Amino acid sequence: MRIETVAVHAAFSVDPSTGAVAPPIHLSTTFGRDEAGVPLAGHTYVRESNPTQDLLEEALSRLEGGEAALAFGSGMAAGLAVAQALPQGSHVVLPEDVYYAYRVAAREFFPVWGLTATFAPLDQPGALAGALRPETRLVWLESPSNPLLRITDLIPSAAIAKRIGALVLVDNTFATPILQRPLDLGADIVLHATTKGMGGHSDVQGGALVFSRKGELSEKVRHVRTILGAVSSPFNSWLVLRGLRTLAVRARFQSESALAVAQALAAYPAVSRVNYPGLPGHPGHETAGRQMTAFGSMISFHVAAGREAAIEAVGRTRLFTRATSLGGVESLIEHRATSEGAASTAPGDLVRLSIGLEHPDDLLADLAQALKA
Repeated sequence: MRIETVAVHAAFSVDPSTGAVAPPIHLSTTFGRDEAGVPLAGHTYVRESNPTQDLLEEALSRLEGGEAALAFGSGMAAGLAVAQALPQGSHVVLPEDVYYAYRVAAREFFPVWGLTATFAPLDQPGALAGALRPETRLVWLESPSNPLLRITDLIPSAAIAKRIGALVLVDNTFATPILQRPLDLGADIVLHATTKGMGGHSDVQGGALVFSRKGELSEKVRHVRTILGAVSSPFNSWLVLRGLRTLAVRARFQSESALAVAQALAAYPAVSRVNYPGLPGHPGHETAGRQMTAFGSMISFHVAAGREAAIEAVGRTRLFTRATSLGGVESLIEHRATSEGAASTAPGDLVRLSIGLEHPDDLLADLAQALKA
């Protein structure tokens, strides 16, 4: 079955009691038991499980090709639950261009949890092997990366990590399972901020993990979620599930528009470099072409005149919404270093775009006037 069909029909069924086509939202925080104290339908309390969340997790497993999935209240909660499930003394390797909040977490919280971390340019050959230690238990990959759109070759990276018995996690938020399926490329865990493309409408916060195998690892992480409480609310689970139904058509259209925008930006005199893996000049173009079916909706570019000119260009846009986040129906623009704040390692001349569902010609007209192209 093709991924577009899976996105529409995963965890889908007509409600037998009402005939409803859309799934219900089960808002109950607690669930009944019979006279012997046995849960009537397998649920006891919302922090442990919820029928709506179960549907979302089933759909996520189908989309990523995994055996188990866990929904969380945010992408950060999902990713850090994996770290919290590692034994003390574990070493984690992360990419240099990892999402900035995970960099903060690795520096401020990993030591408290008894973990150590190394950041390396994992898009470069040999970098991963050089960063591994005997105590490495987790290799964290992000491809395409945020915000520089670097591409990591996932198959050889997973193979290198597994030689020493390390788990491989891939943050697939930018690509979504429509464009890239990391479990098929050797990953053990796929991470998503479902706030982004999966929700798709800038109106829900959530995160998810999909595991290649259901077993000890997924149950350890489930235990972390249950005890620490980073569960997804029923309504948010429902919103993400609704977003999945249109994910395929949005991801394809946004990728086509992003390619058109990136190609045009590359010719603007005011732009010194465009970071988009769909461009032949991108260093990860060939790799992305092998492991992705399209190149995604995210673009970043460098303004030739530097930081202040980049900030001014963002301020002159009229159609793009000046906001952080990504994957929604509206196109967003931001000066990334400003958005990330003091912990940012983003270049000062960098502007990040999330391409939405507007016509690309209209987006380009806005960028042209903002950059005075």
